[in-house]
Amino acid sequence: MIRIAVIPIDNRPICYDLIQDILSIDNNIELLMPDLSLLGGLCRCSDIEGVFNFIEELSDIDYFIISLDTLAYGGLVTSRRTEDDFDTIKKRVEKLKKIIPKKTKILAFSSIMRISNNNINEEEKEYWSLYGKKIFDWSYKSHKLGYEIETDIPPEIIKDYSDTRKRNFEINKLYLNLAKEGFFDTLIFSKDDCAEFGLNVKEARALEHLAKRDNIKNVFVKTGADEIPLALLARAITKDKNIKINPIFLEKNSINLISKYEDIARIDCVYSQLSLAGAQININSDIEMLINNFKKEQGDLVLGDVVNNTDLEINFPKTPYFIADVNNANGADDKFIEQLLKQKTDNFFGYCGYNTSANTIGCVVLSAIVKYFALKNNSYNDLAFKKLQFIRLLDDWSYQAKNRKHVRKSAPDFAQGLDEITQKLNLDSEKISAFLNYKPQKIEYSLPWNRSFELRIKV
Repeated sequence: MIRIAVIPIDNRPICYDLIQDILSIDNNIELLMPDLSLLGGLCRCSDIEGVFNFIEELSDIDYFIISLDTLAYGGLVTSRRTEDDFDTIKKRVEKLKKIIPKKTKILAFSSIMRISNNNINEEEKEYWSLYGKKIFDWSYKSHKLGYEIETDIPPEIIKDYSDTRKRNFEINKLYLNLAKEGFFDTLIFSKDDCAEFGLNVKEARALEHLAKRDNIKNVFVKTGADEIPLALLARAITKDKNIKINPIFLEKNSINLISKYEDIARIDCVYSQLSLAGAQININSDIEMLINNFKKEQGDLVLGDVVNNTDLEINFPKTPYFIADVNNANGADDKFIEQLLKQKTDNFFGYCGYNTSANTIGCVVLSAIVKYFALKNNSYNDLAFKKLQFIRLLDDWSYQAKNRKHVRKSAPDFAQGLDEITQKLNLDSEKISAFLNYKPQKIEYSLPWNRSFELRIKV
């Protein structure tokens, strides 16, 4: 039995439920996480002391996957909003070092504060509603040109924003020092919602430079956020084991294009995620990875500016395979799903089409790796795998790709919008059930953050 403890980013289904659902595929994995009530949401901070108490009560843990943002700030969203000063946060970091169980392999991750390219202040400080796009442009151009450009953003807002960034950057440097001391088995700095230039990209390069200068091993900067704990879980599970994965891009001439909300080419994102997960990239593979990548530009099924549906006739492998559907951001490729649902599932190791490309890849790589080793070790739970895939297809395809727009338009009464599409979701669930040969007795839907993005599906 492998005992794995996880401190999630926050209480979203994709950060909490998904981890439970994936690891349940292997009966040889015991997962320990703090109670959902201790974790932060969109408008509230995590109970930091409660999470620390959870950690102090643990013993005999093999691997510890930690969102450092949760312990330092109270969560990913709170890391951008909190007014806690550097010394307050530093004390929490020092406390973590004292209470982690001895001989535990620690795989941790911390975000490099994002810069979203819009005026939506849902996850930012209040002034983002007036100056968010301008702050993005100021950051982008200043980094690109190599000097701070003039701006009409009020000086006090620039100061507050810059001070928040500096505080978080200095905290990340503390983690580098801990890595140098050997505290972390692996440390990831994640770049969330990236562009080619920006203060976040500049900070990422600075952290990479410091790690290289001080010869700090097992420190990586990765594009993404929500999928990082999933990749680290995969890394823990593949420790001292071998698994060979062969990535197959359906649009072979487009592998160097960059997805929305990211800053690296599609092929680099795939190879980077597989490497972090501890997989070998090899044409003579244990599992094949189908990547339904975009031909010209990635679509976005929420914004609707581009919507992609594959025009390819897919040759699904006869050997074990899994699917990363990144033709669109924020949901599945409808035409691809039509073809998938006609296939048999004997050699099917997973599907995901969630949010950004990096999110999708991290999710499905972990799912496939857990299933592979569970089968190999005779600890495979087929019912748990079918439940996971039922939820993913229902969420990524039926909800995100086909019905989320209606819920989004129902603002501010998102619950009413969800009620209005429930029948459509249930109709699609019948098709998914037939594909997986899995029929849940009851399905419940909710929107835990009271917005259209996060759907919680309980079966």
